[in-house]
Amino acid sequence: MFLVKCPWCGWRDQTEFSYGGEAHIARPLEPGQISDQEWGDYIYTRTNTKGIHAERWVHTQACGRWFNALRHTVTDVMWDSYKMGEDAPTPPKDWDGLTCCDDHKKLAEGAKK
Repeated sequence: MFLVKCPWCGWRDQTEFSYGGEAHIARPLEPGQISDQEWGDYIYTRTNTKGIHAERWVHTQACGRWFNALRHTVTDVMWDSYKMGEDAPTPPKDWDGLTCCDDHKKLAEGAKK
């Protein structure tokens, strides 16, 4: 198990949440006007990212709100979360997938001292 950061409730155990699939998948504007192949791609084709992946989550055991989050698929560490409609936060290039955004910031501040 791992921790998930709800933008409203903060860091909580993964068991409080339900996974909603890959984030930022745009529904076709005119579903009746696309081919079966295009519809199938929309329904079934997703990236299988090794590393940073944008995902949808819902906080089922608390506020019930949907949000997006960036998770490292190898380590299962969440970088950060963001509300629907907001731009995704960008992890630094040196992020190894072992720390969350809050821990990474603390480590960076400690290194500056």
